[in-house]
Amino acid sequence: MYNVSIFGIELTLNPVAFTIPIGSGWDVYWYGIVIACGFALAITYGYLNAKRFGLDIDRMLDVILVATPVAILCARAYYLIFDGEKLGSIKEFFGFDGSGFTGLAIYGGVIGALASGFVMCKIRKVKILDMFDLAVIGFLIGQGIGRWGNFFNQEAYGTFTGSDFWGMTSNKIQYEMGEGLVHPCFLYESIWCLIGVLVLHKLSKKRQFSGEITLLYCIWYGFERGFVELLRTDSLMLGSIRVSSLLSFVICIGASVTLVLIKKKLKENKTNTEYTSMFQEEINEENKVSEE
Repeated sequence: MYNVSIFGIELTLNPVAFTIPIGSGWDVYWYGIVIACGFALAITYGYLNAKRFGLDIDRMLDVILVATPVAILCARAYYLIFDGEKLGSIKEFFGFDGSGFTGLAIYGGVIGALASGFVMCKIRKVKILDMFDLAVIGFLIGQGIGRWGNFFNQEAYGTFTGSDFWGMTSNKIQYEMGEGLVHPCFLYESIWCLIGVLVLHKLSKKRQFSGEITLLYCIWYGFERGFVELLRTDSLMLGSIRVSSLLSFVICIGASVTLVLIKKKLKENKTNTEYTSMFQEEINEENKVSEE
């Protein structure tokens, strides 16, 4: 049970939603419920917008059915690789030891989803880049809502804000950090992702090429995550390097450069096409005058 204070609002949170009476009791955590809700809304968005992206709904669902469990396993594996803790048993990997399967890394899930999605798109003959363009908006939905699972677990918070109002604290945070308000990093990312849903949804209606929304997702999420990760106190580390922060900046910069180059190429092709069309019209006019 956590006694939480966020922006002056006092709350009492129980990370366990309810307990299923199986054996000695099987706790169901709010963390999992929140993530499941985010996933359900992401699937709903995909179902409602598949045709607009030129995708067959049944084949899209086939891709999702395979990519989802792979993404979860990859999110867990990514977390365990970089958290610095030695895995005690296979039960610990799946959360059957009572940990609640709460150690998941978003980037591991995204990588796993895209890799397995790529393979399934090939198998089911689904247009890969169009599938990715639709999927990344679903990712933002899932990420934006899923971050509230961190709130129920009182994790993914940042350093002290130095303010008497801005920030959050709880008995768990005080035990781990001491007195003072810390940055609610989960909230920063949730708001950014949900705004991103609206932005990318609108831009997706004016796509210039397949894969454009995927690049915009990489830029949008990478930019925010790179900076917010620098505030966090529980970052996954590779030596002295914050893995997610470094990866975010690399993805953001790489996607930005790629997007600019593609836009430039499209503009050049459009200009060349217009020039060819005008040139052809001039020839036709000259031939018409000659015939007269």
